[in-house]
Amino acid sequence: MFYRAIAKRDRNFFLKLITNATTQSHLRQTHAQIILNGLNSDLATVTKLVQKLSDLAAISDATLICSNFPNPDLFLYNVIIRGFSRNNNHSNSLFIYRKLRQNTALKPDNFTYAFVISAASKLLCEKVGSCLHGHAIVGGSGLDLFVGSAVVDMYLNFGKVGYAYKVFDEIPEPDTVLCNTMISGSVKNGCFDESIKVFKNMILRETRFDSTTFAATLTAAAELQELKVGMAIECLSIKLGFHWHVHVLTGFISLYAKCGDMSTARRLFEQIEHPDIIAYNAMISGFSCNQEMESAVDLFRELLVSHPRVNSSTVVGLIPVFYPFGHLVLSSTIHCFCLKYGLILKTSVATALVTVYSRLNEIDLARKLFDESPEKSLAAWNAMISGYAQNGVTDNAIALFQQMQKLKIPPNPTTITTILSACAQLGAQSLGKWVHDLAKKENFESNIYVSTALIDMYAKCGSIEEARRVFDTMPEKNAVTWNAMISGYGLHGHAHEALKIFDEMVDSKVPLSGVSFVSVLYACSHAGLVKEGEEIFHAMVQDHGFEPLPEHYACMVDLLGRAGELQKAFDFIMKMPVEPGPAMWGALLSACKTHKNIELARLASDKLFELDPENVGYHVLLSNIHTADKNYHEAASVRQVVKNRNLAKTPGCTLIEIDKIPHVFTSGQQSHQETEAIYAMLEKLMGKMREAGFRTDTVTALHDVEEEEKELMVKVHSEKLAIAYGLMNTERGSEIRIIKNLRVCIDCHNFTKFVSKITERVIVVRDANRFHHFKDGQCSCGDYW
Repeated sequence: MFYRAIAKRDRNFFLKLITNATTQSHLRQTHAQIILNGLNSDLATVTKLVQKLSDLAAISDATLICSNFPNPDLFLYNVIIRGFSRNNNHSNSLFIYRKLRQNTALKPDNFTYAFVISAASKLLCEKVGSCLHGHAIVGGSGLDLFVGSAVVDMYLNFGKVGYAYKVFDEIPEPDTVLCNTMISGSVKNGCFDESIKVFKNMILRETRFDSTTFAATLTAAAELQELKVGMAIECLSIKLGFHWHVHVLTGFISLYAKCGDMSTARRLFEQIEHPDIIAYNAMISGFSCNQEMESAVDLFRELLVSHPRVNSSTVVGLIPVFYPFGHLVLSSTIHCFCLKYGLILKTSVATALVTVYSRLNEIDLARKLFDESPEKSLAAWNAMISGYAQNGVTDNAIALFQQMQKLKIPPNPTTITTILSACAQLGAQSLGKWVHDLAKKENFESNIYVSTALIDMYAKCGSIEEARRVFDTMPEKNAVTWNAMISGYGLHGHAHEALKIFDEMVDSKVPLSGVSFVSVLYACSHAGLVKEGEEIFHAMVQDHGFEPLPEHYACMVDLLGRAGELQKAFDFIMKMPVEPGPAMWGALLSACKTHKNIELARLASDKLFELDPENVGYHVLLSNIHTADKNYHEAASVRQVVKNRNLAKTPGCTLIEIDKIPHVFTSGQQSHQETEAIYAMLEKLMGKMREAGFRTDTVTALHDVEEEEKELMVKVHSEKLAIAYGLMNTERGSEIRIIKNLRVCIDCHNFTKFVSKITERVIVVRDANRFHHFKDGQCSCGDYW
């Protein structure tokens, strides 16, 4: 019998066979032949086999081969580290890296660091990732482009935008991949301005673009609604031949849609011969954010016919987040659809629904959905915190933020901005300072939105000097930043400083907005600068081409009314080209109380009762005007109307923070644990103040009680109790800050002036209108509030 000799195959044969393999079964058969041909110890063959097994998701087979290989080199280690990471087994990537460093003399190279840092990024192991970055720097690969891209991507995944930019800026010549990583990651973290800057720098450095560059940058331009920037990008994309890439074209659809140009968006959509689901999503979202919900729903139905399995982005685009009012039923219907098809488990869908419910004031529904979400992204936490802040439930917003901190969920600039807004509403300066320190720690202070929120927070918490310090240290300012500083000065009665900032804003050619003019007119109004206010209003119309909105007209009425020019204020209302609303008549009525004009007060109140009959504040104001005029019968009639219609006056309350703990007082409160001591302190103060010439103002107290009872009624106003408590629990000479939810009354204003003098304390009061800084018996408002 003859035996045919079987020729042995060489390495090149098996390398080619491995390259062409398409299934795990092919590779296992090839592996068997490699063993039969004695190549199971050949490093190149085994490395290629392990790499291919990893690519085909046979990571367990690849691991088994590696574990039995006697002397793996660095390349094989890199292959298996990368293989684990690509197969979502990131912890084993870290384990192999540790084994490489501890059990071999091999030195990791740039590929090793890039692969293992990518694994740490996917695991969200921030400490491990930072440590690996340190290893890469020590190992000499810190400035390598490949490693740099992995490090930048890692920090952006952790929300550490500042760290990512530090690494990015240190790399001398970033390539397209690194720049794309920076742009996409910045967009993901809501840092859209920074994304545009990276793109502009790519142009200056003549870095090569690809379609991903354009698509990512267009997302930033769309979110910023920067149509001019987007159109410039479009011109460049046409020039370089990227405009007709489907995902770039989809980016332009989103850009035009979010900038309100739905006709162009629709034209671009129709130019796509076979639009994919992403293009459909862009159009649906465009219709939704432009209040064309009927078109959005129709296109969604059309999509369901051609693509029965829609994705989470489709639903997120359909949810009427931008203009939710009147769409509660639609939002609930979408919610039911998501429950039926399991899309509610997608965190982006749950987050969008939390947002829309919050904006519809269905805050309990929003919180229930938030609590039921199995996985909560940072965007979900931000949406819920923002929902609480927007609905005035600031305590819950702060509590949820503190819960985030306990769970060690790192915030991003959006989180910080939102919680600073809550601190500003609440007047919680100590918490605001803590958030400021956190922003510094996270390198967010340079973010323009965070810095602007800091200005607003410090201004509304009474520290206008600190607000100005933040303003002066900002390298870049947008219109919102300037407006916040102007508004802050106005709130504190520093009208001349507000005018100076406004002039600087004009000189700097920063685009003015309606808010800019409201802020500066408000400042003029609260300081009696009638001439300056009139000049600004005239310039707004004549020089800047702004058509005044109701709030601008209301500011002018308030400006004239506070200055005592009541007839001029009335004539201004009557000559307005728009129908005067409650804001204008309310400003006039308030001025009538200050300047005791009964005739105009009756006229203004009649208009207000007609336009806003449920607002009890106007009835109270008119009653007080009649009482001050000793027309007790009319005052009683107004109060009887309030009683008959079951209108409730907002109860006055005052907040004071002692050792970072807020204490809220209401008028005549007896429930505080230190009530007896508070009233004793108040009595002691009153005694000293009477000696200094203080007399209780009882003009607007009820007329049908004895004078002594009237004094008692105003003596226990909430701000007086808060000030007494503050004097008891703070160091001698330290500043006292309180926040009142209503406008401070004349008696409490006088009381605080006297207290500041006899105790030699600075007392800062924020009421519903403005800040009052009391010192040495004087108020910063000059008794003009």
